Amino acid sequence: MELILPFLLLALLASLSLAHANGDGGNTTTYIVFMDPARMPAVHRTPAHWHAAHLESLSVDPARHLLYSYSASTHGFAAALLPSHLPLLRGSPEVLQVVPDEVFQLQTTRSLEFLGFLTPAYQPAIGNLEAATHDVVIGVLDTGVWTESPSFAGGNLPPPPARWKGVCEAGVDFPPSLCGRKLVGARSFSRGLRAANGGAIGVGKRMFRSARDRDGHGTHTASTVAGAVVANASLLGYATGTACGMAPGARVAAYKPALTPLSLSLGGGSASYFRDTVVVGAFGTAAAGVFVSCSAGNSGPSGATVSNSAPWVATVGTGSLDRDFPAYVTLPTGARLAVVSLYAGPSPSPRPAMLPLLYGGGRDNASKLCLSGTLDPAAVRGKIVLCDRGVNARVEKDASAGMILSNTAASGEELVADSHLLPAVAVGRMVGDKIREYAARGGGRPMAMLSFGGTVLGVRPSPVVVAFSSRGPNTVMPEMLKPDMIGPGVNILAAWTGVAGPTGLAKDSRRTHFNIISGTSMSCPHISGVAALMKAAHPDWSPAAIKFALMTTAYTVDNTNSSLQDAADGSPANAIAYGAGHVDPQRALSPGLVYNISTNDYAAFLCSLNYSAPHIQMIIKTSNVSCLKKFCPGDLNYPSFLVVFNQKSKRVQRFRRELTNVGPATSVYNVKVISPESVAVTVAPAKLTFKKAGQKLRYHVTFASKAGQGHVKPDFGWISWVNDEHVVRSPVTDTWKM
Repeated sequence: MELILPFLLLALLASLSLAHANGDGGNTTTYIVFMDPARMPAVHRTPAHWHAAHLESLSVDPARHLLYSYSASTHGFAAALLPSHLPLLRGSPEVLQVVPDEVFQLQTTRSLEFLGFLTPAYQPAIGNLEAATHDVVIGVLDTGVWTESPSFAGGNLPPPPARWKGVCEAGVDFPPSLCGRKLVGARSFSRGLRAANGGAIGVGKRMFRSARDRDGHGTHTASTVAGAVVANASLLGYATGTACGMAPGARVAAYKPALTPLSLSLGGGSASYFRDTVVVGAFGTAAAGVFVSCSAGNSGPSGATVSNSAPWVATVGTGSLDRDFPAYVTLPTGARLAVVSLYAGPSPSPRPAMLPLLYGGGRDNASKLCLSGTLDPAAVRGKIVLCDRGVNARVEKDASAGMILSNTAASGEELVADSHLLPAVAVGRMVGDKIREYAARGGGRPMAMLSFGGTVLGVRPSPVVVAFSSRGPNTVMPEMLKPDMIGPGVNILAAWTGVAGPTGLAKDSRRTHFNIISGTSMSCPHISGVAALMKAAHPDWSPAAIKFALMTTAYTVDNTNSSLQDAADGSPANAIAYGAGHVDPQRALSPGLVYNISTNDYAAFLCSLNYSAPHIQMIIKTSNVSCLKKFCPGDLNYPSFLVVFNQKSKRVQRFRRELTNVGPATSVYNVKVISPESVAVTVAPAKLTFKKAGQKLRYHVTFASKAGQGHVKPDFGWISWVNDEHVVRSPVTDTWKM
């Protein structure tokens, strides 16, 4: 997760008040305890003192059990608790909720050009924003940071803003002097993990009790969002060019929430908002004026897999770049099959030559997956092994002289390049099927030859929605379209840790300043960096206005002027996969009109979900919760429409929206509607006439279903407000819920 900290606002974990305690392990489990701040007695000087005193009042020793105390983005504390402690806390009037702590999963040289930053028309705007971004701090919650990377060099940056209150926390192999003018804050939060592990911090030497990054993931995301300009960057000769973060003038504060690989580029869950600690913390952060972006997740192409789906979070899916790393598989039949690879070592043989090809051959089908120990070393020696993708990591597949790693139906035609230790290529399902068929045909000795083609640019079509990017529908709030948008997240070159090779495997002794990896964790920092530039250009815009400008200016056609494709099967993608579309930074800086949402609007929205007053209070951090005014979830001023019809609902639904003029003082917009096939859409009024900057105007949309109750396939359309300079577009999706 990336947090844009405009003008010195603090981030979700940057403002934690540390309790003077450590968990003691045993049979304890780490929990987050949310407290009612209105019940804090005046006798306590700080929330941390109150939290410790409250535990003592319940005969729970804070010196042994209290881990962290929270008072900025949310109110409460983390504690390592015994089962007997839970009813005591849950029965306390001061406690709003007790939820188990969660372990989250981890969800460049070409990106700037691909996003249009290097076009001549855009250069003056970027130059004007450079100085303004010096006051923007971007908080990255991930696996830490490798400060020695040239991407975090302070260069000619001025000193950090005087009002910046972030901390550079000392820890193992991490003196505070490692922070400077680029990296202005760094902290590590490991007490919950140590409490859960009985005081242990991890396995072997792979863990640092500090903000130092041994994994590489956090360094990669932090440099993607705001890395300094570095010439001649590459991964072992691949993707050579000048590396630069999206907002190279911005500052970075790196926060390591635990010692296991995690990030917000984290994939959270899909629980009710009041049960999701990421969502609760993100609300307080957004309410303080901080833009929060999170990964949609890497669980695609299956539907209903999107995570981090709260409306106050920018939920980011993944698209491809127009850069590729071609390789080739040649068969004796004369077939030369195009594949991809980042292999940079010696060829399987002194010069390109056919080698025996093996598929399976072990005791069971596990050998086709090339799992460790399933292949006889003598049987594979000197051979190219065909391995099915799945179960274990791609770089962990066990082969010999070379490997062809083939997608199956689960990953379709999506190709992700890896820097394998052995000569290896990745192939899509259809090419893999051809090779499998050839290998199984019999009637001779199967052979194959691998060759490698370096780096190519201008790949068409691009972008495509990658198969692994998590999709809607939104299981927490079906009436809200998620993800919000997509950005580049495949084969991204960015900075890397100095203590792990490109594969991350213990046996990988290679070291490089940069690495190429893929995931929604890579697309998330691209969006965060663009948001930082937008905050510098529009310092008075709210986080919601920035996010919505990114959404309403997104595009849905590729560089062949065709609809974006879904890499899972090559079919046209839709809003369930890409939300509003692919981010377009140039248009987002000048959107013409923006939607906006206030904290009160979010409170009314939470009331419409029938949450209890304590649950809403826990999220919005106020005791003044009133749900007397009726509010429809679909009326939240969001720049997308997801209309859910069911047997109990009316076949006609009506929603309202409000737009704010951020363009020329006098502006006239006409509506353009592309209705979904099964719904009639009417917008009133059909024209919006703005007479001054900042003016707000409302419109209403009526959706009338033309389909019967057996209609289960979603349909898609658009509502756009158009004038000669701007197109402010919102996706429309309708579905029947049986």
